[in-house]
Amino acid sequence: MDEFSLIDVFFKSIKTSRNDVVFGIGDDAACLDIPPGQQLLVSTDTLVADVHFCADWDPYDIACKAVMVNVSDIAAMAGTPCWISLALTLPSMDTCWLGQFSRGLGDSLKRFDLALIGGDTTRGPLSITITIHGLVPQGKAIRRNGAQLGDKIYVSGRIGAAALMVEKLFDKTFTSHDRITLMDKLQHPQPRVDLRSILEAFATSAIDISDGLSADLNHICVASHLGACLVEDNIPIHELVKKYKKEKALDFALGGGDDYELCFTVPVKHEKAFLMALRQANLNCYLIGEMQLESGLRLVRNTGEVMPLSASGYHHF
Repeated sequence: MDEFSLIDVFFKSIKTSRNDVVFGIGDDAACLDIPPGQQLLVSTDTLVADVHFCADWDPYDIACKAVMVNVSDIAAMAGTPCWISLALTLPSMDTCWLGQFSRGLGDSLKRFDLALIGGDTTRGPLSITITIHGLVPQGKAIRRNGAQLGDKIYVSGRIGAAALMVEKLFDKTFTSHDRITLMDKLQHPQPRVDLRSILEAFATSAIDISDGLSADLNHICVASHLGACLVEDNIPIHELVKKYKKEKALDFALGGGDDYELCFTVPVKHEKAFLMALRQANLNCYLIGEMQLESGLRLVRNTGEVMPLSASGYHHF
């Protein structure tokens, strides 16, 4: 099977219900209809075998994770994910692997009404690069640089579970049920697209938590020329992290990464309306601190002590 047959069999066959793809796979470039009043969001992520995922994982799960982490970037900017292109590097032509990967890709795209519009395949060490395109109303994208002094800092869900699974991937102490739960957190993160309209209405800044809460929040601080103070007792640590790593649970939550929840800021004057909107949408987010004038990160311990907090997290190099 050559490259073009591979594309026809495993990727061109992935269907989409979108009517804004003028043409896609099969030409040198895709052509898309961009609605009036919308701006285009573009983001790229590369996942490398045995760096971002284990090479022996089920290809279905690898495909799911690759899509989800990209969707999360669009969600962080209050956008709607629409189209992806895929660059796939494979060490060999493995049709069984490709069949499972294609099925996981198709299921993930269908879930978010995404269209696969092109890409590339080549031989080499296993890696997956996805470029995702999304839409956002003109001037409504939520960036990292919009936080204001006194804004409240929120996190969209409990964190630390994926990091625990990464550290304890071969640990035999987990119960079978807990291991399944933790692996699901790692392999199938849930991008918070459900918060899109609420972020658009109330958030001044946002970022998805991929490298770790403290590291990613620090990006907001630097971009917004502010600092942040977090409250230890308010950090929403996943219950399984507390169960298996009680003494280090806070470290996993603050510096673990791979959560793909959102961290965002809301002005105090809009907080009441924001909380009401969450209740109406049957959603829950966690207040963890506030933006302050002094640069850097700080943590209020449960003893009342205020201590400096390092921006620790995943290092790409």
